[in-house]
Amino acid sequence: MNRHNALIEAEELLQRVKNENIRIFDATITDDAYLQKHIPGAVYFDHERFSDSNSPYMFTIPPEGLLEGQIGRAGISNDSEVIVYACGMLPYAIRAWWVLKYAGLENVRILNGGFSAWEKAGGRVEQEARQYEPANFKARFNPSMLADKDEVLASMDKDEVAIVNVLPQESYEASHISGSINVNCMELMQGDFSHGFDYLLPNDDLALRLKEVSQNERIITYCGGGIAAAVNALAHLMIGHKNVAVYDGSMYEWLAEKLPTVGTGKWEVWVQQ
Repeated sequence: MNRHNALIEAEELLQRVKNENIRIFDATITDDAYLQKHIPGAVYFDHERFSDSNSPYMFTIPPEGLLEGQIGRAGISNDSEVIVYACGMLPYAIRAWWVLKYAGLENVRILNGGFSAWEKAGGRVEQEARQYEPANFKARFNPSMLADKDEVLASMDKDEVAIVNVLPQESYEASHISGSINVNCMELMQGDFSHGFDYLLPNDDLALRLKEVSQNERIITYCGGGIAAAVNALAHLMIGHKNVAVYDGSMYEWLAEKLPTVGTGKWEVWVQQ
């Protein structure tokens, strides 16, 4: 996968925004920012509606039939050109991209730089909440894009599989899956906590930072609840690795199931901070 297949820059979106086949979604985790202002025509991507409401863990993938139906109800067909973006925190848009790609949607990209890039490029904004007409979507699921706890457990002693914690080092040190390594997802993005992490680094920089991990045959990324993990997973795909998965349950499931962990303290303390 090349960078253009995964990302769209604001300048290109400005030229394509009026395309009748385009579907734009604001994937910010809450709808507050969306209701204040958003890209004209954009619809709010409610992560909860694309998650399993019966799961005890937040934002886990729903059963295949439910996900397929929700994508169609959102107005996405197999022929749609979909753009996802977020306000101030790119991982939410990447998570939406990962969910849609897992379901087999071919033409979906992430707005690099998010809503701030759109405004910087001179894009108009609106406040009116939008909805697309429901469409017919037929899923072609790619199960290799997701890992469950059983695969992670089976991979812990496999030298050819890298299990990667993408959270900050403090969180990793507090508690992590036994045998996993740490590659902070924030080191793959440009931004800061005050203004948000909106841009993925250039591919050369990504390749340099992921060089050691990319030597593995398969890569499984995880975080707290499967959102930040999508950042590292996408970065690996963009630099040419093809066998990458997100552990959807991540630390919320792993700790709840009392599975093998290593750490110096309570992980929950770090995620609250």
